Amino acid sequence: MIKPSILIVDDEKAARYAMRKILQKDNYTIYEAKDGISALQIIKTLQPLLVFLDINMPQLDGMKTLEMIKVMRNPPLVVIITAYGSEKIAVEAMKKGAYDYISKPYDIDELRIIVKNAFEKLALQEENARLKMEIGRLEGMGELIGQSELMREVFDKIEKVGTTDVTVLIQGESGSGKELVAREIHKRSKRKNESLIIMNCAAVPETLIESELFGHEKGAFTGATERRLGKFELADRGTIFLDEIGDMSFSTQSKLLRILQEQKFERLGGTETLSVDVRIVSATHRDLEEEIEEGRFREDLYYRIKVVNIKLPPLRYRKEDIPLLANRFLQYFSEKHQKCIKSISHEAIKLLVSYSWPGNIRQLKNVIESSVVLSDGETLGDIDLPEEISRTENCALILKDMNYHLSFRDAKRILIENFERDFIKKKLEECNWNISRTAEALDMHRQNLQQKIRELRIGK
Repeated sequence: MIKPSILIVDDEKAARYAMRKILQKDNYTIYEAKDGISALQIIKTLQPLLVFLDINMPQLDGMKTLEMIKVMRNPPLVVIITAYGSEKIAVEAMKKGAYDYISKPYDIDELRIIVKNAFEKLALQEENARLKMEIGRLEGMGELIGQSELMREVFDKIEKVGTTDVTVLIQGESGSGKELVAREIHKRSKRKNESLIIMNCAAVPETLIESELFGHEKGAFTGATERRLGKFELADRGTIFLDEIGDMSFSTQSKLLRILQEQKFERLGGTETLSVDVRIVSATHRDLEEEIEEGRFREDLYYRIKVVNIKLPPLRYRKEDIPLLANRFLQYFSEKHQKCIKSISHEAIKLLVSYSWPGNIRQLKNVIESSVVLSDGETLGDIDLPEEISRTENCALILKDMNYHLSFRDAKRILIENFERDFIKKKLEECNWNISRTAEALDMHRQNLQQKIRELRIGK
């Protein structure tokens, strides 16, 4: 709610008194200043929303005062008070940022209209700012974009765990945005003013990963010409994000387990035991329970890193977010590459939504960027999209595309999931979403169908 406060700045006491008597009748809070210097102090401390500023004042005139007001954070609206016939000065003031002007001697009704219009403008600005914040909240969380039910569940978990200090495991396919989730968790934690150190365990050779994590002393191994601090030391009092932790070797897992239990470690080649205060957030695209069964991941470490588990849905499970993501990327890449592409055609959106996106958000981002670069029009059309996007109906070609991005097992799983989801949803629609009738039509047990609906996240 805007508090209607007004500052009258005029070196003539009688002029201030006359304006104050008029405006007080309309229940405005009125402040007064006799010169520009005291006006600036009142604006800083009392923060009036509207200022009537006389041009002709000693020490600091109205024009210079206006210039100093406009560089303030959240400056008030300024109405210039001029002498009759000084409209040229008023126009110059408006070019420098004044909202309006009024000439002495002024008409009472004119004064009231200017004030009324000024506060209506401020109210509109406040409402627009509120709506912008609300739209931003509905569209996502920070750099995480989405308004689907699945993403709202993710946002809710981030809000709840962010303020705590628990270890978090983020699971999701490659390109689904796991690092963005880690960043949002850190931003909401009490450690937000400390470092967020990111370590991709899959990108570092096994021979170097312990040195990267724990650091090493000079001479610890060939090529170690000086002491080096590891990621855990650098993350002290902050957060460390261990991406693709499922790719970490078994021996390194044992040392990581000790840090989780004791917050202590030694550098490679060192004897000094170091203590750190670090929050651990980890992520993987692998099924760690399956990795445990295969003997590739420690079960005790799994339960240590998974105090809270956030499962990030793949893009094909949240198709309603694709238009939102695509348009956000379009805006970003249009500006980056200095293009005038303003929208995406309905046909192109349909193709984007129908595609399976094996590379998830990362792939969608790359597709939009390449399409923006190659497009010549103001609208991104279906002909601007890569060939693999336009042939999504052909399952054989989808599988062929998947093989370039995924393992055989993952490609097969995605293809089967897509088939099951589309087939079951079609039957549900034919049966008007009656579970018993649909189960009978599919020759399935009702409980099995309900389980499939949950697993495949099928909704109306």
